[in-house]
Amino acid sequence: MIEAANLAAVSGIRHGFFTREGGLSTGIYEGLNCSLGSDDARDSVVANRAICAQALGVSGESLVTVHQEHTPDVVTVSAPWTAEDVPVADGLVTNQPGIALAILAADCTPVLFVDPVARVIGAAHAGWKGAMTGVVENTVDAMTTLGATRGNIRAAIGPCIGAASYEVGPEFSTRFLDDDPHNENYFKPSSNRGHSYFDLGGFTLDRAVATGIASVDRIDTDTYADERRFFSYRRSCHRSEPDYGRQLSGIALVP
Repeated sequence: MIEAANLAAVSGIRHGFFTREGGLSTGIYEGLNCSLGSDDARDSVVANRAICAQALGVSGESLVTVHQEHTPDVVTVSAPWTAEDVPVADGLVTNQPGIALAILAADCTPVLFVDPVARVIGAAHAGWKGAMTGVVENTVDAMTTLGATRGNIRAAIGPCIGAASYEVGPEFSTRFLDDDPHNENYFKPSSNRGHSYFDLGGFTLDRAVATGIASVDRIDTDTYADERRFFSYRRSCHRSEPDYGRQLSGIALVP
């Protein structure tokens, strides 16, 4: 489990960007796969999620995730929900102690938030689409609705696919440049004609900084390149594997 310095300095919370190391899953899911949406053995995934929950100081039932679909949508969590009631969203916020907010990723960017004064936390899953359409900004807005103040909020950007591993085609970069010409700063040319490399982590970091929050830390680790520690959707695609695991990132207010 990896911790961000600016969140680790806050008393009364637990947080972590979990790697794939440890856990009960085997085969292509070997390690700490926490995705109930994968084709991994459900018992293994439930046990893996319980390991993460324990590290965050909550029960397995109090580890809350959502159906992630690369949206900018954020939900407020007042109590854990049942498996049948899981909403579609890519961000979560709460001010309730004893609940761990968690997101899953395998190359996308996990972002964790806390206002240590108002005791409000948040978590966001920021793939390129969610990051571009506002999931980070919407998570901060949802936190302020619960009483957080932008000037007190700290955020941490977790491991994601690195720019050197994220080659994209011209239609991808065009979409970003049409949205904002300044987005050219996140692209570097590739030797493959018409292609470029995209810095997802840097893009997400700058979106978080632009919200005016107090601090943003970044764990600059490439999930694609580090197979020992991380699952990677893109790596699994390049190998034509039938599925892939996801690592969990979470944050909780200590009761």
